[in-house]
Amino acid sequence: MKKYLVIGNPINHSLSPKLHNYWLKENNIDAIYDKKRLDENELKNIISEIKEEKINGINVTVPFKKVVIPFLDELSPEAKDTQSVNTIYFQNGITIGHNTDIAGFELAIKYAKYDIYNKKIFILGAGGVAPSIIYSLKKMKASKITLSNRTKEKAENIKKLFEDLEIVDWGETIDFDMIINATSIGLNNEDEIKIDFSSIGPNKFFYDVIYNPRETIFLKKAKLFGNNAENGKMMFIYQAHQSFTIWHKKMAKIDDETIKLLD
Repeated sequence: MKKYLVIGNPINHSLSPKLHNYWLKENNIDAIYDKKRLDENELKNIISEIKEEKINGINVTVPFKKVVIPFLDELSPEAKDTQSVNTIYFQNGITIGHNTDIAGFELAIKYAKYDIYNKKIFILGAGGVAPSIIYSLKKMKASKITLSNRTKEKAENIKKLFEDLEIVDWGETIDFDMIINATSIGLNNEDEIKIDFSSIGPNKFFYDVIYNPRETIFLKKAKLFGNNAENGKMMFIYQAHQSFTIWHKKMAKIDDETIKLLD
């Protein structure tokens, strides 16, 4: 039986096992998918288990999408351009890191029927998923992308990958069409991002990469002030779908049943 994992810290919130095990069963694949909480000093050992083929594939989540890179043999062009890995596999004797978050985000935005073209986008958070979102937004022709992070240095590091990125101080409110929470603030129900919703105005698009809980305070307040709000569930499903295809060379179904599975 083949074995697949998602690694991160924290990891309890992850619904990856629920989704992947559902698809494995649907496609009659003899494999199991689990989740594992790791510390950074355990990354080298877990990657060596891929090389020994004890583990057949790994998904990577917060906070390891960048720090896992030195332990891999090769990166896909997308992973290299974003310096972010969320999918690892073993092929022809080497470990390869790939980024399916880029496609996952783009497909999720299309699913939400939102047109990024010529829009001003404000991203909160400079963690592992932020470069993937920026890469995708540029591909979809956003007119301006602004980034804010609690530790400004991390935002400046991402600017090295995307020179036309604008950086503002954490807590500063700017004019935007769409705002994205790419932080982990919201994983706990009481977590709140301190922004002045009343000064933003209605009819903006609020997007949260968090999908569990289903509705963060960030999204609840957005709706209260007359904005559109979307969580990260479809991005999560689409990026998982891409990983599944890479590992198993099969296209799993994304239908109503799949989507309801994660409600």
